[in-house]
Amino acid sequence: MSRKDRRRRSLASQAVLVSLAPTRPNAARIDGVDALRGGALCLMFVYHFFFDLRFYGLIAADFEHDPFWLGFRALIVAAFMVLVGLSLVLADRASAMPAHFWRRIGIIAACALLATIGSWILFPRTFIYFGMLHAIAVASVLANPMTRRPWSAAAIGCAVIALGLVLSHPAFDARPLSWIGFATAKPATVDYVPLAPWAGFVFLGIALAHVLARHGFRAVAPLASAPRWLRWLGRHSLAVYMVHQPILLGALWLVVKS
Repeated sequence: MSRKDRRRRSLASQAVLVSLAPTRPNAARIDGVDALRGGALCLMFVYHFFFDLRFYGLIAADFEHDPFWLGFRALIVAAFMVLVGLSLVLADRASAMPAHFWRRIGIIAACALLATIGSWILFPRTFIYFGMLHAIAVASVLANPMTRRPWSAAAIGCAVIALGLVLSHPAFDARPLSWIGFATAKPATVDYVPLAPWAGFVFLGIALAHVLARHGFRAVAPLASAPRWLRWLGRHSLAVYMVHQPILLGALWLVVKS
């Protein structure tokens, strides 16, 4: 075999190896998971639309006490937190580097700060000091070490949820501690997502991801045929989350003022 032939065969072998190498995080997306995330966003759009209608005095819904709205919100928050845990496992399976994880946490934390500032401008007495994005950032850091320990993650998740639902103490009513959970009453804030019980759903999401991965994610495969716009929402969930409320509030303001 000539040197030229040997070189061609070597290059072909390298190409095969490259094609079999683990994909990077951006290439490891699962359409069904993106569709689930997009669906959770759509539920949030509905909730915030009616919340904004009340803000402008167009309806009189009781979001603080009505079992329907409380349950609807709980479903949305739980869905998002489970998907956070699932995404942590997907990133780990895609061999994401620590820098990728911390960059993502930094972006979420920055967005959480913007949410705090924006809500303080609109709702100075009930601004968001520990809402959805704050909880996602902190819970992600706490849960990330468990991405390869599904049984431990499941146990921790169940414990955090149970403790968050059954335990309360006045010491956790003050703002410096209420973000942990265990408050005796909901603080005066428009978005409150304490770690207990909600961080527990992130740990359960990790356990669920391992169950799905064991079966090749076939359970979510049918969702890959969901409308493209729904999957697009799921792929850009953070950006959509940040802009949807200003758009809703602005559009309704135009209607109310017209």
